[in-house]
Amino acid sequence: MSSAPFSRREWLKTSALASTPLWLGPVTSLAGPSAPGKTPALSTADIAAIEQALGKKGNYVEAQATHTTPLPRNDLKVTIKGEAVPISFGFGGWVAIKHTLDGKSAMLMSDTVLLQEEVNPLISAAHANGLEVGAIHNHFFYEEPRIFYMHIHGMGSPAELAKKFAATLKDSKLLPANQPQASGTSAAQSGNTATPAPGSASQLGRELFDLAVLDQIVKYQGVVNGPTYKYTIGRDDLRVTMMGTDMTAAIGLNSWAAFAGKQADAHIAGDIAMLENEVNPVIKALRANNLEVVAVHNHMLFDQPRMVFLHYYGRGPAPVLAAGFRAALDQLGKSTPKAMPMHHQAH
Repeated sequence: MSSAPFSRREWLKTSALASTPLWLGPVTSLAGPSAPGKTPALSTADIAAIEQALGKKGNYVEAQATHTTPLPRNDLKVTIKGEAVPISFGFGGWVAIKHTLDGKSAMLMSDTVLLQEEVNPLISAAHANGLEVGAIHNHFFYEEPRIFYMHIHGMGSPAELAKKFAATLKDSKLLPANQPQASGTSAAQSGNTATPAPGSASQLGRELFDLAVLDQIVKYQGVVNGPTYKYTIGRDDLRVTMMGTDMTAAIGLNSWAAFAGKQADAHIAGDIAMLENEVNPVIKALRANNLEVVAVHNHMLFDQPRMVFLHYYGRGPAPVLAAGFRAALDQLGKSTPKAMPMHHQAH
């Protein structure tokens, strides 16, 4: 895929030589003695090349050495059960680039928001430009028009990856140059799983929600993003790698919750990033709090340990919805993975 010294093919050859356990061990802390080194920073030239290729300023998270560009679908008008919801509620994509841990290459990871008829043309464009598809799935129920999400990844230099991704989007509504300016909010609305840039959008959410009450329930501070309020929470208890790259919150390994509507009558939508043994405890917690489970699926390929993502939706008073999200978060990092059950033998 890439002429860079570190490629996905080489990573696969290397990983094939290692024995793979049948189940995961205990959760590994970032502070553990066997944790890999720190990701090399993107240079000023790298960031400039990325932003020039994509035609848009992005957000550089220095602590995670990750550059993220929001890709909101401002051309769409979306409803859920017939009620209009803002694009920042969960209909914005993103693309992120960071170096591999050894600094010899870089990874691109993205989440793209697509109408049904846009899915396969983008698959073809991604493959034509040397990128790969990691997942295609829904994030919502009840939405009109029907929306799908496609994760695209690739390996190479930061500038090369940005050019490949821009070429992939060239004929689509996803490319920033092909997007209308968002009305009433900043054009830099956050993507679904990317962390919003503080202060980058209208502060309408402050008038719609009691932020202090929600923060007290969730035990984190969110970010106002136009008419929505959003929490983005990483898995700092884990060290997850994919093709030699440290997967962190800024490149999509996070749990999030977005609130739309108003304090007394809100929508909540989001995603929970889980180890396999955490999936059903999270599902039970969500259902016990009357939140709907919308999808359970992968976002990444070749991730170690394997991560599973669950999307959920709910409607009601914002504090009640926030308590459901908090209950799901409480299931993470608390249990030891069980051994993989033996397959039943055919008789």
